[in-house]
Amino acid sequence: MSVAQPVNPFLAQMGIKLLKWEEGYAEFEMPIQTWHMNRQGALQGGVVSTLVDAACGYAGFYAPPGQPEVHGVTITLNVNFVSSTNSGVLKAVAKKIGGGRKIFFSEAQVFTETGVLIASGQGSFKYRTK
Repeated sequence: MSVAQPVNPFLAQMGIKLLKWEEGYAEFEMPIQTWHMNRQGALQGGVVSTLVDAACGYAGFYAPPGQPEVHGVTITLNVNFVSSTNSGVLKAVAKKIGGGRKIFFSEAQVFTETGVLIASGQGSFKYRTK
């Protein structure tokens, strides 16, 4: 199943691709590149944080095809770094876990392609009104 890719130049530049997107759920993947590494040759924490932020946000910003896009901003983001890697493809899976009309909460996990947990995180997000 092909998922329509929302326009997000930053995620595109990072090589992050949306795999699955539905109400309350988002799934991304990112092939690790050499420029994603830190000085020690491990995956840069900011790259992992970006995956957690994107997945958590998209889990709450879903709009069905044909409906107006939903946008918002991150209020808080907590990332727990569990393990590290320096090659392969990462997968971020997130779900919306609560919220109301203006703010929602979600959580995500980032895994290697072999299923090793790299990070987990939680965020709160505010819907943006036009």
